Amino acid sequence: MARFPLGNRMTRTFSESGTSADWEPQRRVVEAAQSGDLEALASLYDTHINQVYRYCLARLGNVHDAEDVAEEIFIKMLNGLPNYQWRKVPFAAWLMRISHNEVITFTRRNGRRSQDTELPEDLLDQGMQNDPAENAERQLALEDLRKAVELLPEAQREVIILRFASGLSIADTARALGKQENNVKVLQHKGMQRLQTLMTPKYPELAQRQDR
Repeated sequence: MARFPLGNRMTRTFSESGTSADWEPQRRVVEAAQSGDLEALASLYDTHINQVYRYCLARLGNVHDAEDVAEEIFIKMLNGLPNYQWRKVPFAAWLMRISHNEVITFTRRNGRRSQDTELPEDLLDQGMQNDPAENAERQLALEDLRKAVELLPEAQREVIILRFASGLSIADTARALGKQENNVKVLQHKGMQRLQTLMTPKYPELAQRQDR
């Protein structure tokens, strides 16, 4: 059995909210993009496209839908960019709120299509890609995880996806969802506990982690 992919390594990956000095370079890029700088616009796209795509894929479970919606999100970003105001709110949080709304609009308009595609290989750890057997087991584990996430209550599911699929900090997740940071922490904790309950029968190593 492949080692289950959602562990301490992932929970350490995401930094908490930064200082205003950390935001300054991004603020300059955003302001340049607002003034019509094409290079700055390309930089925003390149910086955030994977984050947006992973969120869409985690919510929709279909590569083609995720690609289409991600492109729609960046069109909405371009349309809304002139009205975006910094106010020390990271651009990523604003963009992920657009993403959240666009995914909801898509699912209401079209319904959820069948999960007919595998998760792309770039969601696997790069170090595993030289072992086909390990890759296959790990991809199955990720697919099991995706199905388990779909069983979470909506609020918990949104937090888990923004934190672990899109890589937002707790602070940015709170801004994206319009929630308090403590509320996000509680939802994340409950969501992770529920995922562990759902996944432990097939992946007993998760129970061992809880005992540590």
